[in-house]
Amino acid sequence: MVSRMFRLETEVDKSRQHLLRRRLRETNTALSPILRALRGTPGERELPLHVWALDDHGALAGGLVGHTWTTWLHVTYLWVDERHRGTGLGSHLLARAERMARAERRCTAVRVETWDFQAPEFYRKQGYDVVCVIPDYPPGITEYTLTKRLG
Repeated sequence: MVSRMFRLETEVDKSRQHLLRRRLRETNTALSPILRALRGTPGERELPLHVWALDDHGALAGGLVGHTWTTWLHVTYLWVDERHRGTGLGSHLLARAERMARAERRCTAVRVETWDFQAPEFYRKQGYDVVCVIPDYPPGITEYTLTKRLG
């Protein structure tokens, strides 16, 4: 039972959000020797990793947006213009990001989330394994989380 001493509020509050994040980070650091060892190292920070494909006119043909953290690359977005799908461009974008993450940032693994109508088969063909399936997220769609170990 929640005590009557508390007032619950639901508005968006950026300063409380930052305070909550900082306090959660402090708690996690205190409880995890692995996270504690990361503090103050280059691996602690998320670093953006972007790869862009431009056509002959400089227009965006495709791109990958992600970030690296610790030893992981997290692919947030991978998109290829419809005119260029099936040409291998998506595979090239992903391979470039994986090479950069491995060679320049010492990443050993990659993760990505995708929906059933997007690209789970594409990622499987690139050597990714499904590690999580969330049906009906959002309703009527299945979300997949896939990972890959970088050699």
